[in-house]
Order: sequence, then C-alpha cells, then structure tokens
Amino acid sequence: MVETVTGIYLCLMFLSIYMFFFFIMLTVKNKKEFFSYPRRTKDYEVSIVVPCYNAEHTIIGVIESLLNSDYENIKKIVIVDDCSKDNSWKILQEYAKKYEKVLAVQTPKNTGNAAGARNYGAMFVDTELIGFTDDDSRPEKEAVGRIMGYFDDPRMGAVTSLVVVRNRTTNLLTKIQAIEYMIFSWNRKITDFLKSVYVTTGPLSIYRRSFFEKLGGYDTKSMTEDIEITWRFISHGYKTAMCLGSRVTTDVPDKIKPWFRQRVRWGIGGLQAIAKYKKYFFKKGMFGYFVIPFVSLSIFLSIGTFMFSWYLIGRMVFTRLLSVGYSVAADAPVFQIQGMNFHPSVMIFYSLVLFVTSMTYYHYVLYKTNFEEKIGIRRFFKLVFFALVFLTLYPLVWFASFYRYFRKDFKW
Repeated sequence: MVETVTGIYLCLMFLSIYMFFFFIMLTVKNKKEFFSYPRRTKDYEVSIVVPCYNAEHTIIGVIESLLNSDYENIKKIVIVDDCSKDNSWKILQEYAKKYEKVLAVQTPKNTGNAAGARNYGAMFVDTELIGFTDDDSRPEKEAVGRIMGYFDDPRMGAVTSLVVVRNRTTNLLTKIQAIEYMIFSWNRKITDFLKSVYVTTGPLSIYRRSFFEKLGGYDTKSMTEDIEITWRFISHGYKTAMCLGSRVTTDVPDKIKPWFRQRVRWGIGGLQAIAKYKKYFFKKGMFGYFVIPFVSLSIFLSIGTFMFSWYLIGRMVFTRLLSVGYSVAADAPVFQIQGMNFHPSVMIFYSLVLFVTSMTYYHYVLYKTNFEEKIGIRRFFKLVFFALVFLTLYPLVWFASFYRYFRKDFKW
C-alpha cells in the first residue's frame, strides 16, 4: 500500500514539475519575443461584432473603445442585441444614428448563448477580417492594429489578445482572477511559440472571414464557443496566434456564485471539445500531439492532485485519531517529543520544489507583464493564496463540470 501511494505521488509530482520546467524553458528561450508582433504590410479591412445582452451599463464603454481605436480600417462595428430586457437596444440605436460606422441589429429571438448572437452579427460583415469582442470588454487603442500583421501569413486563421482584468481591485476574488488571467495569458503566448494557441478568447479575437465562413462559424451547441472554433481551425490546418501587445480589459465576476457558474460552463465546454476532437489524439501534428493531450493532462493533474491530497490528509487524521485513542486507552502519553521525525520526507521535498518553482514562475510573469508597479510583500501573499488556495480548490469546478456534462445539462 505504501509503495502504491508513493508511486502515485511521484507520478503526479513528476508531471507537475515537468510541465512547469517545460514552460520555464520555453520562457527563457523566447524571452525577447514575448511582446513582439509582426508589423503589418497591409491595412486589412476589418469589422468587429459585439454580442450584447442586458449590457446597458457596459456596452457604451465597448463602443467608445472601438471608435477610439488607432486602426483606421475598422469599417464597421456591428452590435448585436440578443433581445435584451433592459435599455441596451435603445442605447445601440442612438449610437447607430450618431456614428455611421456603428450598425445596431437585433436577433429575431433570444439565441440563448453568445455563439448565436455572434453568428447573427457575422451575417452583416463583408470585410476580409472579422473580429469579435464581448459586451463588457474594452480593446485598448492599439489592440486591433497590432494584430493585423499576423494576417500577412495566408494560412493565419485567427489571432487573439491579452485579456486584463479591469475590476481587479474590487475584492479578493477579482484580485486572484487578475493574477490568474495574466498567468494563463502568458502560458497561452508560450503555446504560440509551439504553433499551438488553443483558444481565441471572447474579449478580442480576429479571424480571417473566408476561413470562418468556410468552417460554419461558431458552434451554438458548445458551452465555450471560443475554444471549440479554435480547435476547429487548427484541425483543418489553419494557424492561430496570440499577440501580448494587443490588450483588452474585461470585468470578471466579483461574487462566488456567478464565478462558479461561469467556470463550470467553461469546464463543460472544455470537456465537449475533448470529446468532439478525441479522434485526433496523437494525430494532426501539434494539435493531436500537444494541444489535446496538454488540455486533458491539465484536467487530470488538477483532479488527481486534489483527490490524492485529501486522501493523504484523511489518512493522516485517521491515523492520529487511532493513535490518540490507543494512548488514552493504554494510559500512555498522547504526545512524545522523542517520537517526532524532523527529517523531511521525499513528499515534502518534491512539494517544496513544486511550490518554489511555481512561485518563482508566477512572480516573473507578473513582473514582465507590468501587473503591478512594484514588487512587494502583498503580491507575495496574493501569489501564495493563488497557488495554495485558489488552484487547490479549483478541482471542485471540474467535479461540477463533469457532473453536468454526463447529465447533458448544457444550459448557460
């Protein structure tokens, strides 16, 4: 039994440490290239589609940010009202009258998800490129223009941006998500060096419209249409990329319930994508040999580490209780300093290596992305909380995602 437990632990530790050092080596190798992007040789015409639902408090900021873009070849901003119940449609009509570039359209009936509204808006686009952003996201002035150079490659199908949390100072939950978004964006850029960007995020991504239409647009049955369409692009041989110099800000949930609901939806979407494209495991180049195994392994490690950790904790508590019970019954001392073992076990050693490695890596990413103006003790404790609490408890999201997935509960 001891050998089995040790074997499971060493396997989990090896995979976790291997993945961290894999990303660290790629970071070191490409450290000068993270924020570079190809200069455009052509001013591509692009239209931006914004699905909108009950966003009267945020949609104005989205429209204003797109109108203030320094890229002059944004030909059209298509705002799709998905039958909102607030004043969103009225606001959109007013902006459409005020600005020739803004087109306000409304779906015949509520589509029930962002994919449906995005596809509806795409029907009004005839430019070479088509972009999408969310109704609470604000691309910065240079965001769209810095993406354009990637499309000089005729096989480039989609390019995504760096998503920054705008409401990160609201509370602890938003602060932790701000760290999470930055680290995951950095990791996504690392996959760019492997030609394997596996998600073009909703806050701002731009596609070659001919490829987008050829593949049938967004899958309205997917809970995470941005992941699914990226995998579809890659599986058909089109390239994807990420531009860290293209920044877009977005609001994240500031309460546990909406946050949990959002993350479960993302989890279900990831499981849907794996199930849909499982036939490409270890096929189709980097898509089958890296993207699908990497995403699947990440889920496995998250759940496996969580369950194994609780098994160890439970076993330790149970053993201590038995020991205390035996000591009381035998009228022996419950606690003896002579019996304590001060020699670190292999489990403690590798856990410490993983912790130090992860903290160093997270700290470096936040420093390079100018996450905060200065490095201090507060950031350190945020990172500790992120690593030891947030990521440790995140598997609860996966349990809920698996539960709903197997029940085929795919409601937003």
